[in-house]
Amino acid sequence: MKRRNQITAILLAGTMVAGLFGSCVSAENSDAEAASGAGAPLVVAEDEFSEKFSPFFVQSVPDQRLTDFTQVALIGNDRAGEIIMNGIEGEDKEYNGTVYHYDGMADTTIEENEDGSVSYDFKLREDVNFSDGEKLTADDLIFSMYVLLDPSYDGSSSLYALPIRGLSEYRSGAEVLYKLMLKNGAENTDFNNYTEEQQKQFFETDLPAAGEAWAQSIVDYCIANGYVEEETTAAAMEAWGYATEAEDPTAADFFNTMAEAYGGDYEQLSDTESAESSIFDFLDDSYKTTVEIGDSVDYVSGIEKLGDYEVKVTLDEIDAAAIYQLGVQIAPMHYYGDASKYDYDNHQFGFEKGDLSSVREKTSVPMGAGPYKFVKYENKIAYLEANDDYYLGAPKIENLQMKVTGESDKTPGVLSGAADIADPSMSKSTLEQISTENSNGEITGDKLSTVLTDYNGYGYIGINSNNVSVGGDGSTDASKNLRKAIATVISVYRDVVIDSYYGDAAEVINYPISNTSWAAPKKSDADYKVAFAVDVNGEAIYTDGMTEDDRYAAALNAALGYLEAAGYKVEDGKVTEAPEGAKLSYEVLIPGNGSGDHPSFGILTAASNALATIGFELKINDLADSSKLWDALDAETAEIWCAAWQATIDPDMFQIYHSEGGDSHKYAILSPVLDQMVMDAKTNTDQTYRKAKYKECLDFIVDYAVEIPIYQRQQGYIYSTERVNMDTVMPDQTTYYNWMGEINTLEMN
Repeated sequence: MKRRNQITAILLAGTMVAGLFGSCVSAENSDAEAASGAGAPLVVAEDEFSEKFSPFFVQSVPDQRLTDFTQVALIGNDRAGEIIMNGIEGEDKEYNGTVYHYDGMADTTIEENEDGSVSYDFKLREDVNFSDGEKLTADDLIFSMYVLLDPSYDGSSSLYALPIRGLSEYRSGAEVLYKLMLKNGAENTDFNNYTEEQQKQFFETDLPAAGEAWAQSIVDYCIANGYVEEETTAAAMEAWGYATEAEDPTAADFFNTMAEAYGGDYEQLSDTESAESSIFDFLDDSYKTTVEIGDSVDYVSGIEKLGDYEVKVTLDEIDAAAIYQLGVQIAPMHYYGDASKYDYDNHQFGFEKGDLSSVREKTSVPMGAGPYKFVKYENKIAYLEANDDYYLGAPKIENLQMKVTGESDKTPGVLSGAADIADPSMSKSTLEQISTENSNGEITGDKLSTVLTDYNGYGYIGINSNNVSVGGDGSTDASKNLRKAIATVISVYRDVVIDSYYGDAAEVINYPISNTSWAAPKKSDADYKVAFAVDVNGEAIYTDGMTEDDRYAAALNAALGYLEAAGYKVEDGKVTEAPEGAKLSYEVLIPGNGSGDHPSFGILTAASNALATIGFELKINDLADSSKLWDALDAETAEIWCAAWQATIDPDMFQIYHSEGGDSHKYAILSPVLDQMVMDAKTNTDQTYRKAKYKECLDFIVDYAVEIPIYQRQQGYIYSTERVNMDTVMPDQTTYYNWMGEINTLEMN
């Protein structure tokens, strides 16, 4: 999955709260072509499924969408991404000048305790049934949490990473069998926990077979997403960053090549290179149970059942983002588990601890309390039908079909009637195509209606503070001035290039945060500033009435001032000598496929040409193999690079900017001051305080000049105006709350 994101130049930074709803479609109508009329099925164009439709083991975005249709989440959010705390009676929240009503699964109360712990009390509504008619109760919530906290759980949820009271004692003393085997190795001679025959079978037969199947899944992924021109393993290996001299390599050869590159560290290999799946997904479930290797307890003390519809979860310390991770989807224990194995008072929670086989068995056949029921998946189409027991009201559209559709076929598919709704990549050319199809020449008209929302992420140009510094210390004023010189010239070309590349599908941003975040500074804020728009003396570089050429010249002049302050020798408007520990030339890595196919390529080209006129070189390295960028970032050798962050619903900056965060080495800020500000925001539940503190963090990062905010692109959906009743499509959609959030009220024409 990570390598998949590397190819698309996106670095992941966490996970969002589970969807607000769940859903389904009828097996009776197997025709995947969209049709007109109130009784017609709704056909949604979708990307390739991984067929992991489980609320516990879902991984890919298409699978998550289907899962959201069939499930309900403990916690919901509004259009701005803020939590709905009073779900039972609902809340009225204002957005864009309009008040909207939001209902949810529970009322949530948060209490900060005197001992530094924090408790979350969830009172569930009592009028919710699963699609088979069974009541949803506290037992289902507790079961769902215990699955996600089980020592053998290996899905994408990170609930187990929260400091839930008693969780470490519950998860200790056990090890997943395949992980223990990998840890001990093929030469192990201690067979207290498994037999010699099991070990031989694992390393000689089952692990290689799983690896081959996993490598084949990567090949299939590359082919399905157009990353290769030839549908061969060799082409996929090259696209994935692995050269081969073999004439006709097999999937087994691919796996062995990757395993050798990782020195036999299969867990790191799987975590880094996978596309929608793990090596271990292809192992028999018998390897995924746990074996006892020490002492542990049989329950999590921080999860307490207070009544048939009330659960309290206590964390040992405050983590402001925890509320989003606690928003699990509540799955039916009687379906995914075993009701005979549930006895809360005797610490039994619907399955044997360390054995999730009953849950895994249902991975491709979901069931829940969402607006739709899953019927079947065949011939690249998922069929669902309305859940008449849905607590917010049965969907108006009885049948829903999710149809796998290639990117190039999404817009034509809605036009031709093969689909009713699609989410094509919103490039400038796509919007022009949509406008051409409508008789009014607009993106919303008689044929197609378009709804655009900001994508939950943003494009940026990064700078490693140690590698672009004076004297090797990236924290000094001289080093910051060097980076500000580069950033100032790059920034002045953002507007014209992004407009040329994206048109109305993107806008330039001035802070390193997605506009979708509630913490993002707004242009209307009194302290909002344009990035890198002041000179070394703090004076504005640009004035009203300047032409574009005037702005370019002013930026270049400001850059000379910064370079001189950094210790560079400047004569007659040119840089002639660099200070010790700095250079006159720096390299920028951009994954443009060797052909400049990247939104920031034009920006860099213009900046490079401008800087050359003052004797400073910005050397553009347009990478045909994008994996070289990620290798350079991991090795901390990159100086400047282009990429994009995918954001989370909560703007937790620990992962990216804190000294102990997993991606902090990319910028090498390593500042105790910034670390403290990040932790201040992370360990406080007052959102007003957090927003102010995050603004301080953003100002610090811009001043450190390690990240140049470039663009906020848009995503969106197109609807068939002829077949979908646009009056029933949810208004004011956002990245956190789109048409699927109120699908039960959607109607066909």
